[in-house]
Amino acid sequence: MTDLEEMKKKLREEMWNKMQEHHVARFPGPFGRIPNFVGSQIAAFNLAQAKVWQISKTIKVNPDSPQAEVRRLALLNGMTLIMPTPRLRSGFLLLDPKRMERQHYGFASTIKGAFTFGRETEPKALPKIDLVVVGSVAVDKHGNRVGKGEGYSEIEWAIAREEGKVDENTTVATTVHDLQLVDRIPKIHIHDLPVDLIVTPTNMVEVKRENRKPEHIYWDLLSDKKIKVIPLLYGRWKTVGQSC
Repeated sequence: MTDLEEMKKKLREEMWNKMQEHHVARFPGPFGRIPNFVGSQIAAFNLAQAKVWQISKTIKVNPDSPQAEVRRLALLNGMTLIMPTPRLRSGFLLLDPKRMERQHYGFASTIKGAFTFGRETEPKALPKIDLVVVGSVAVDKHGNRVGKGEGYSEIEWAIAREEGKVDENTTVATTVHDLQLVDRIPKIHIHDLPVDLIVTPTNMVEVKRENRKPEHIYWDLLSDKKIKVIPLLYGRWKTVGQSC
């Protein structure tokens, strides 16, 4: 493990412990995940007041529990919702609110409901994405974030970027508890995805980013094991002429 990976691991553990100690982590607890937090619904409502939300037609939102209300509000606001499946095992699900009854939006915003009402869609067939929402374990005011350590938000972004569905100007937002906003995350990898907008239950921070967003998949930073367990990655890996 590199020094940078050690630093991120330590920051995650400190944040998970802090959330547990301050009783702001909701079921099933913060450890080892994008932590669900007290006030996540309020943070989602606050995000829905942002200008970028008001002008967005298509939104991509991570499948984690703290962003469930973000997904529900997106459907309620008539947005096309793109939800990556957990660990990208089944790629991306596309949910069209016009193809379901309003009463089903809450269920459709869950993982089980998204599989019920969404349809698996190849990355090249996805619409242009106006807004990306990611979960975070910690984030700083310069837009640097730390996830749970598995890199799925970065892989999802890189695939969408290579297909022309997102670019450097696509807004990336995260909803977190106020405790998850830290002063400084010292370093990030070249493949790490920074955010432009941080929304908490009490605040909205428009970030002046220090770092650019990833431009493509950084194959040399991915293990063979990671590539092989993600069908979308493995297919692209073979296409670009990589070898095991």
